[in-house]
Amino acid sequence: MSYESGSLECRRLVETKENLIQIMQALDCLKDVDHLKDKLKEIYKDIEEMHEKRRVLENEE
Repeated sequence: MSYESGSLECRRLVETKENLIQIMQALDCLKDVDHLKDKLKEIYKDIEEMHEKRRVLENEE
């Protein structure tokens, strides 16, 4: 993991983002997958937003 996260939920979100990065990197060597990488980038952004909301909630506690 890239940093020490707080809750289990945050750790899972971080792991999910890292897994998506690995998938996108694996797709780099394949042809005609730009549409898939674009979808994965959108999913990554959605998960990043979820993670940011969770960080805000945890900082308020």
